Amino acid sequence: MIVRDGERLLVKAPLLMGNARALLDAGRAALQPGEQVVDFSQVGEADSSALVVMFGWLRSAPACQATLRFAHVPAGVLSLAELYGVTELLPLAS
Repeated sequence: MIVRDGERLLVKAPLLMGNARALLDAGRAALQPGEQVVDFSQVGEADSSALVVMFGWLRSAPACQATLRFAHVPAGVLSLAELYGVTELLPLAS
């Protein structure tokens, strides 16, 4: 589901309601101290639960002394974030 590649966490599963809890837990388990980029470039499908998972990871990061940024967030997820007014809360990687 999530594979570590140096300081990148590659998400390799759809971000859908059915596996949101498993992805949330896998991401939390993968957190390490320092800055990490969560890379969604291999995610084919995503729904609104993706935002819940992302915010869950952001809430868990300080306890691990981690800082997160998100890269290649699916366009649909970014559209939902804009619709919900939370885009500015997502630390996006350039």
